[in-house]
Amino acid sequence: MIATIQYNSRKLQIDLSKPLDISIPLRASTSNVNAWYIDEPKIAPVVMEDDVISVAKGASVNFNNIQFNPHAHGTHTECVGHITETVHSVNQNLKQFFFLAEVITIAPEVRGEDTVISKAQLQFALGNKKRDALVIRTLPNTNEKLSAHYSHTNWTYFEDDAMELLVKKGIKHLLIDQPSVDREEDGGELRGHNIFWNTAGPIRKGSTITEFIFVPNDIDDGEYFLNLQIAPFENDATPSKPVLYKTIS
Repeated sequence: MIATIQYNSRKLQIDLSKPLDISIPLRASTSNVNAWYIDEPKIAPVVMEDDVISVAKGASVNFNNIQFNPHAHGTHTECVGHITETVHSVNQNLKQFFFLAEVITIAPEVRGEDTVISKAQLQFALGNKKRDALVIRTLPNTNEKLSAHYSHTNWTYFEDDAMELLVKKGIKHLLIDQPSVDREEDGGELRGHNIFWNTAGPIRKGSTITEFIFVPNDIDDGEYFLNLQIAPFENDATPSKPVLYKTIS
């Protein structure tokens, strides 16, 4: 089904029958994607006295508890509340869910023992394009990202001026296939997060960072319409399901 959308001064067409899901599902398994030094998610039926509330155990329904951490266990969207003393809920601050997005692919640059996303790479990929959202696929891009354990791996992160460029270009929603936009061990500075949300000035409360996405290789770089779906948790971060639609015109 083709939908025509008026977006700012442009008319866009997207095929609603061809969604491109770039989220990683959460599974109660050691093969679930993981970071930040904690165990895998747990999904298990409620036990009341001697009764296990599971159809397989004779109950009339399945009635599971789920234990997970949104930052560590899969695709999640976070707001400035992730790094502020003041409580900010992503559910309260993200009020629009459709955005014009650009998908880009970047081979991180080597900086000593680190790998980084640089300002020059982002400038080259974006040029003069005006986008509300940016989706970044890093190389190498294999299915191992769906089950990788990132703790103690020193993952790819953004250099300061790269993040400053995104703010300058008006990127409100950043989506990345790494556990964080910052270095795994940075002494708690979280420089990329702070720059993106402008915590030293007027805070960009409506802006979000989505981490742990996975962009399959058959999705081309280019312009898309993004539906950023979130679970309505009153928390700094929540599991999310970003879905792309290729623009037709």
